[in-house]
Amino acid sequence: MRTFEEEIVSDEPIKEPESTVTDPVERSWIRRLGPGLITGAADDDPSGIGTYSQAGAQFGFNLLWTLLLTYPLMAAIQLVSATIGRVTGKGLASNMRAHYPRWLLYTAVLLLIVANVINIAADLSAMGASAQLLVGTPQQLNVVVLGGLSVVLQIFVPYERYARLLKWIALTLLAYVAVALITPIHWGEVAHAIVMPRFSLSSDYLTTIVAVLGTTISPYLFFWQASQEVEEMKSEPGQKPLRRVPHQAPAQLRRISFDTWVGMGVSNVIAFFIVLTAAATLNVHHVDVKTSADAARALEPIAGRFAYVLFALGIIGTGLLALPVLAGSAAYAAAGSFRWRSSLSLHLALAREFYAVIALAIVGGVAITFMHFDPIRALYWSAVINGVTAVPIMAVIMLMARSKRIMGEFAVRGPLAWGGWTATIAMAIAAVGVFVPG
Repeated sequence: MRTFEEEIVSDEPIKEPESTVTDPVERSWIRRLGPGLITGAADDDPSGIGTYSQAGAQFGFNLLWTLLLTYPLMAAIQLVSATIGRVTGKGLASNMRAHYPRWLLYTAVLLLIVANVINIAADLSAMGASAQLLVGTPQQLNVVVLGGLSVVLQIFVPYERYARLLKWIALTLLAYVAVALITPIHWGEVAHAIVMPRFSLSSDYLTTIVAVLGTTISPYLFFWQASQEVEEMKSEPGQKPLRRVPHQAPAQLRRISFDTWVGMGVSNVIAFFIVLTAAATLNVHHVDVKTSADAARALEPIAGRFAYVLFALGIIGTGLLALPVLAGSAAYAAAGSFRWRSSLSLHLALAREFYAVIALAIVGGVAITFMHFDPIRALYWSAVINGVTAVPIMAVIMLMARSKRIMGEFAVRGPLAWGGWTATIAMAIAAVGVFVPG
């Protein structure tokens, strides 16, 4: 009897007439939103909110144009990653293990895990500080409670229910739209800054552009969305890797495209509103911020307590959304590297190693916060590692996506391939920019 892993990598086609398959993705547009929406929403994590707040506070409306640039680049590479997962029935690490040198796989996964743990620490620190602002409990106690809650949810809540929960948590992002709507904004200045922004060759300006790009396009998002497509496939009766059941491809690829473009659109729209809010308040009043919690605290005397509360609640909500993506992507990558069983729908006893990585990633992040680290330095090194790691991973992703040996008739071609390579080149430039001295 073949194992499940051997089953999904088989290239033997399943002779199943299309009329016998009822595709649930055609029933409702809501059902088409899943891995892409969660991935996009998780990209606006507390550390990302800190980066966007700094961009708006320091440069006003003049960096809003970057969010128009990152949208198609982010959507392209995420769409390619999701397609690989759905077509092959395996995550990125499993595909890399099967087709590329082990040293490349292990190096990429190690760097990914290190960057994710640092990012988890930065996110937990911001969440703990925001909870302290709202309810007055000690920051470190909040960090422990929020980290523990995330671990429990990932390990003990079944995948289908957990995925629905993450979709609802994504609604917390609307807090940043609400903050912008209750903040006085000169929309004419906004439009002018988008169409004719004031560029600068200063080190701070270029570094902030690199930070925005690096925050938006991160390796953990690639691994997470590809793996979530595999999870979605396993959770739906009759669904198989598209290489084996090509008649399912039209509906599934339409769903993936819709889900990804909407999810990345949500990510970039929310980032746009965060920069907008910071520019209209903190920049106008010359307030310097270093973290997302600083931004929430600074908003109260400028935009009122309601804006301050919404901003702080958004940090906690987006953190609860981002933590499972950061820890989960690390676990999927490790599991794919060592051929462990990996699925959020599996019982703890059946995937101990997978869940152990999730727990250790969160515990590692909590532990780092007790070291009284500088959150700005932590984010800097996370960005450096992400920037270095993203480029080879994106290059490998594009090579896999274009390979007929891996993707069969679904090898990526045309505009999507060009978009993926453009995103890869943009990240390469960003990675070089990280090392340019200020």
